[in-house]
Amino acid sequence: MQLNIFKGDTTRNWLIRYAFFFMGLVCFGLGIAISVKVKYLGLHPWDVLNVAFSQRFGFSIGTWSVFIGLALILVSLFISRKYINIGTFLNALLIGPILDFFLWLDVLPDATHTGLDYLLLLLGILIVGIGGGLYVAGGIGAGPRDGFMLTISDRTGFSVSKARIVVECVVLVIGYLLGGPVFIVTFFYTFILSPIFQVSLKLFARLRDMLCEPKPAKARV
Repeated sequence: MQLNIFKGDTTRNWLIRYAFFFMGLVCFGLGIAISVKVKYLGLHPWDVLNVAFSQRFGFSIGTWSVFIGLALILVSLFISRKYINIGTFLNALLIGPILDFFLWLDVLPDATHTGLDYLLLLLGILIVGIGGGLYVAGGIGAGPRDGFMLTISDRTGFSVSKARIVVECVVLVIGYLLGGPVFIVTFFYTFILSPIFQVSLKLFARLRDMLCEPKPAKARV
């Protein structure tokens, strides 16, 4: 989504959209933090890569999320600036620290290595999906990973879904070779997360439209 969504918006609408965006980022970071607590069950490919870099080279998982996000933005800027805007940078810079903050608080339940861990992981995925729907509904901009995949789709002619599959497979292989937590849930992550994201996006977009004031009509000459 592009920033022209704000043309004609009132200050109230602007605040509502940013509230959706930032609440979404918080939920997104919280959901990833919960998933990391039971990472032995498997993580999303991008999180596999973040954890792998953290385990292999030091720095926190959130710090690597920032590094990788900024690297993707840099690559996307060289290829096309179409999907890069303020929301892309905020996403790249904030989700990692939010993730680290929740892990630092040490209030999230640890893995029990029982069936309860699957419920904990599902809770994490659910919160990530809700967070994704929230921040996208705000209309501030695509995240660096989504923007990168959209850019790859434009340049290669692949469909967005095919570009996503190719990119995430490459990321997963790199993460696995570096010792990241790849297990059975990793291969079902997208199938679980995508429907949650789609439903939450639809609901929050509708809520946003209900809360926002209509844009003022253009005066006729």
